[in-house]
Amino acid sequence: MDTWRKSSYSGPGDGDSCVEIANSPTRISVRDSKDPAAGTLAFPPASFVSFVEALKDAGAVTTPSARVRCG
Repeated sequence: MDTWRKSSYSGPGDGDSCVEIANSPTRISVRDSKDPAAGTLAFPPASFVSFVEALKDAGAVTTPSARVRCG
């Protein structure tokens, strides 16, 4: 069973805690905390690093106005 934790980028006042992440040695999973039964995205660890780096390069992680809102 995965242990989920909330992303620091979706805390109070910034998306209502909607993004959760769980990791294991073989995968990193991401889901919407408001609808966890809707499904998850799962990545091999190296692919997840590439995914996050691509988001940073696009400004989606480091620029508050570019973050996805989950309200």
